[in-house]
Amino acid sequence: MNNGQHGALRQQAVNTAPMALVDSHCHLADAAFEQDLDAVVARAREAGVTHAMTILAAGDAEEAARAERLAAMWPGMRLAAGVHPHQAHQCAMPGRATELLRDAIANPRVRAIGEIGLDYHYDFSPRDVQRAVFAEQIAFARDTGRPIVIHTREATDDTFEILAVEGRGEVQGIFHCFTGDAATARRALEMGFHVSFAGIVTFPKGQTVRDAAAIVPDDRLLTETDSPYLAPVPYRGKRNEPAYVERVLHALGEVRRAAPPALAAVIAANFARLTGDSEAESR
Repeated sequence: MNNGQHGALRQQAVNTAPMALVDSHCHLADAAFEQDLDAVVARAREAGVTHAMTILAAGDAEEAARAERLAAMWPGMRLAAGVHPHQAHQCAMPGRATELLRDAIANPRVRAIGEIGLDYHYDFSPRDVQRAVFAEQIAFARDTGRPIVIHTREATDDTFEILAVEGRGEVQGIFHCFTGDAATARRALEMGFHVSFAGIVTFPKGQTVRDAAAIVPDDRLLTETDSPYLAPVPYRGKRNEPAYVERVLHALGEVRRAAPPALAAVIAANFARLTGDSEAESR
């Protein structure tokens, strides 16, 4: 990493305005938040979270309905929709994933395709089906000009191979909840992707992830919670929620020797650019 990459962020911020935080990946349309969604959103906004992106399972009518309620109460909420590798077996017929995505992007708040990818840890769907559905969704994203949100677990090489073949260097997006090492982060960066960090950067055993976070350029960095999963220290064991993204930001600030307000501003700009928001919408 050159000295200029983080130089601006190493300066102590003089602006005393509240930080504008971003949770680039959460699951607020999940049933886990159905009973107290209003309170969760209120806590997030009180904590300074101005924008977030909720992930939807493409074709799930119940999640879509909860997302509409969510969007009505939070103007800064953006959506992503995709077929997760765990559900890939439901779209084994060629063209089915494309059909679901075409319906999903009719909603203008759906700014990205995801989360999509490969999960060889649980193997809830056959691996050949996962790969085929992942490839189909990348092709759809390429054809429609939308970024993708990638889930990859124990499938690094296959993930990058399919991205290279189907993305053709034209598809960008986010490696979400990054759990790899610095070498894997560099592979993602070389393909033009953003790298998003969640509560794992606060875990005592998260040093490998912190090492990766140290080398990501300012303009490719994102924060997330992956709510309701992976609550950061000191909330581990509890349901995660967007308000806790501040803990992720401060952990990244320590790793990168960056003032949190300046880091937050850079991340907010990255998110706005990636989701296609104008400067006014990103405020």
